[in-house]
Amino acid sequence: MIRCLVVDDEPLALNILEDYISKVPFLELVKATTNPIEALTKVQDGNIDLVFLDVQMPELTGIQFLKIANGKTKVILTTAYPQYALEGYELDVVDYLLKPIAFDRFYKAAQKAQGIIKPALSAPAEQTPHVQQQQQDFMSDFIFVKSEHKIQKVYLHDILFIEGLKDYISIFTDGERIITLQNMKKMEDTLPEKHFIRVHKSYIVALNKIDSIERSRIRIGDKIIPIGDTYRDDFFKIIDGKNV
Repeated sequence: MIRCLVVDDEPLALNILEDYISKVPFLELVKATTNPIEALTKVQDGNIDLVFLDVQMPELTGIQFLKIANGKTKVILTTAYPQYALEGYELDVVDYLLKPIAFDRFYKAAQKAQGIIKPALSAPAEQTPHVQQQQQDFMSDFIFVKSEHKIQKVYLHDILFIEGLKDYISIFTDGERIITLQNMKKMEDTLPEKHFIRVHKSYIVALNKIDSIERSRIRIGDKIIPIGDTYRDDFFKIIDGKNV
């Protein structure tokens, strides 16, 4: 069972989430409260696996709560304000639920939390946090980027490569091209280096999407990507390390 805490300054919102939790067999409600300070104390005691956390609260905002909790529990944000989504995901929340919350959307977020929390709960006690982190499934990792007038989720396993265009970057997946106002350095720092590598001042590639390498060129599908002189040695060291 995943032990849950609900924090919201609106009693009606608490009631809805309590009802939803009671319908999900792998969730156990420990407490529902309008007091974020009380909730934070319970989290710091280490007995909470997952918090459904409102963003806009008078005593302590959800974002402040996240920063103080400092990763001691997983969090799903609940709010009527979509503008907090990006900051929430930068603080490693599991999901972001917009009010009014439909049960099917709630259940999907709960399943996502289960996929993250359950392996950690069942891991042997002697395993280190580093080992547990390595066991997390890359297929479920994602980032959020601002594109046009929306914030778009992009699963890391869908990314083929990323191309820099001055102040913009283009993220290429199997099905689409997503353009966002961001620089290559920030994107490079965001992506896990185990799976992505900068190969040119204008290109980052997903290692598992490379089809072939010929001289100083990488082929991913129909796209030919140059390997820059600055990045050549580091790139081929990684390739050699994969026993190619």
